[in-house]
Amino acid sequence: MIIISRSTVYGYELSMKLQDYGLTVSEGSIYPVLLRMQKDDLIKGNMQPSPNGPNRKYYHLTDKGVEALDLFKTHWEGIKHPVDRLLQDEGDRT
Repeated sequence: MIIISRSTVYGYELSMKLQDYGLTVSEGSIYPVLLRMQKDDLIKGNMQPSPNGPNRKYYHLTDKGVEALDLFKTHWEGIKHPVDRLLQDEGDRT
């Protein structure tokens, strides 16, 4: 959702942007997740003309999606710091 929060994207573009961050997600996996997020009213999709072929569905966050992203960030911070500490202390095994 963080990528969609930055700008509207279509499915394949989202897959490529995730790959830029080292996350390989196939198109076959992206579209079911996008559909589920739409059903949960976290994102909305709008068909727009494509300069290269058929129309594309571009996705953007809804207000509910923004709230869910903020909640995720809060939960992530609560998990991230303890895990970082565990990993840093890994060398202290006795």
